Amino acid sequence: MLLLFCNNNRTTSIKLKNKNVRKRRSGIISQPTEYLEDDEYVTYLKSKEEQNLIRTALENNDFLSHILQEKRLQHFIDCMYKQQVKEGETLITEGESGSHLYISNNGRFEITIQESFIDTFSDVRVFGELAILYSAKRHATITCLENGSVWTLDCPVFKKLIIKTAIEEQEEMVSFLKNVPKLNTASKEHLYQVTNLLKIEFFATAKEIVKQGEGGNKFYIIRAGSVTVIRNNDKVAQLGKGQFFGELALLKDDFRQATVVADAPGTECLTLTRKEFIDHFGEVDEFINLKMKYLDTEKVVEYTDVNLDEFEILKTLGIGGFGRVKLIRHKSYRDQVFALKCMQKMEIIAKSHQDQVYNEKNLQMACNSPFIVRMYRSFRDSKYVYLLLEICYGGDLWNLLHKQKKRNFEESAAKFYSGCIVEALEYLHKRSIIYRDLKPENVMVHSNGYLKLTDFGFAKKIDSKEKTYTFVGTAEYVAPELIQNKGYNKAVDYWALGVFIFELLTGRTPFHTNDPGHLKTYKLILKGIDHVTFPYYISSKARSLIKKLCAHTPSDRLGCQRGAIEDIKSHPWFSSFNWSKLRNFEITPPFKPVLQHIVDTKYFENFTENKTVPLDDFSSWDNEF
Repeated sequence: MLLLFCNNNRTTSIKLKNKNVRKRRSGIISQPTEYLEDDEYVTYLKSKEEQNLIRTALENNDFLSHILQEKRLQHFIDCMYKQQVKEGETLITEGESGSHLYISNNGRFEITIQESFIDTFSDVRVFGELAILYSAKRHATITCLENGSVWTLDCPVFKKLIIKTAIEEQEEMVSFLKNVPKLNTASKEHLYQVTNLLKIEFFATAKEIVKQGEGGNKFYIIRAGSVTVIRNNDKVAQLGKGQFFGELALLKDDFRQATVVADAPGTECLTLTRKEFIDHFGEVDEFINLKMKYLDTEKVVEYTDVNLDEFEILKTLGIGGFGRVKLIRHKSYRDQVFALKCMQKMEIIAKSHQDQVYNEKNLQMACNSPFIVRMYRSFRDSKYVYLLLEICYGGDLWNLLHKQKKRNFEESAAKFYSGCIVEALEYLHKRSIIYRDLKPENVMVHSNGYLKLTDFGFAKKIDSKEKTYTFVGTAEYVAPELIQNKGYNKAVDYWALGVFIFELLTGRTPFHTNDPGHLKTYKLILKGIDHVTFPYYISSKARSLIKKLCAHTPSDRLGCQRGAIEDIKSHPWFSSFNWSKLRNFEITPPFKPVLQHIVDTKYFENFTENKTVPLDDFSSWDNEF
């Protein structure tokens, strides 16, 4: 295995002994960021020279330069403080989780990995970048060799500020839209959705933004600066922040009634084209009368009369972050076989993931779809919380994928499996649930050969604003807006679907790297799908679908327009696919488990049974299990 350590200017590599090629991928979730509207954030005064040093280091970092622009770049600089470091002091320790990012100011530093010397540096550079996303495990140790100083950022504080800023900006956009004729009759909930389409454009001094007599299809709101309006060579008005022009473009293709010129020192506008508006909402009158329809989850009560002590544990089917999934069988009713997810309470508390576990229980138990693993009920004792699940005898899709001769599926099989996932996502999105961790490891193969989505630990029900900010997912599958801390919605599931289809067809994801710290993976994601080389055997239709699902801008993604998920179903790659037959289980699956008996587990991996007894927890956080 080759471990890569990246800095601003070069990449250093070291060969490690571990050569585990086939390895299931773990998900990542940051601690939810709590903030209050009246929170005050400490900023630190810096000289112009110091600000320029930090700014240059950030702009030269090919990861952070994609994340920090405009206001957030200045916020970043303002929040950093200078820290003196002494000879022998360790700033970053390999294996520990870190929540600080550093920029070296002066002094000399040493990099080691697995106690092996890698490099020394005394230049100005950024290190510990991933802490800006989550408390990432450090993959190197950095020690001070000579007295010096670093600029330090407390990443949780910065993240609170970024979220606060993003929400304030969204509210500001809504207040602008409230002043626009026609749009001002729409509900605030609708206007929140329009803000997701607005793009920021800057126009230099004296730039003609629109010209009298020319055709127009774009609407403008002034975000900063001002413009001069000229009609028939006469100045007729000057517009400033919050004011708008070109609004008729949303109603119809129109000829501009005046010329609009950017004033000094330039003008920043929020823009929206008529085509983008119609693609997402239809005509303005349709948008105003649009009814927001979200279905309720369907709680189906089953097996509520069984108790945990009525079952015998047969074997371990899988291992997760907090415990194991086990095959269990009723002692009296021998045809009652289930999967039991056993999660150690002390592990959950140690990682502060109580809310995550409750999310999994509440959301998955409320789902009743043939393409989602049924969760029947929960139990608890002093050591574990338990989730009772339906058994899927075919194991997980990851295992099936890697058992293929070339570790990829034929296109017809990939289409079938993707269809099952599209049905699962449609069910969830109609109920305002985003899944956030699609990957073959979280997809089970039922005994009928069809797929079922499982593991709802990262799922979340979203509110009408359709934005959430927690970094969550599996590195190779996360969408760029998560990395950029921009806030996100269900569009992340469509990005993941594109990555999922690519992996089914090729056996790898488009953004796969061997970097255990994931920094290289995130850099590739930020570059985008257009920089990915597709294998020759991926058909043009499959390539088209993947690229449309992995569009860099969330509002441009297939599934995010007016037609919603139907746009995915009607894509040419699915042209011969019968969705009705899929829902009625009338399509012969590519693979169907052949079972010898009711507790046949040959499609699961073998795990050594864990005999370690976890500590007791008698707190009351799990009262509802």
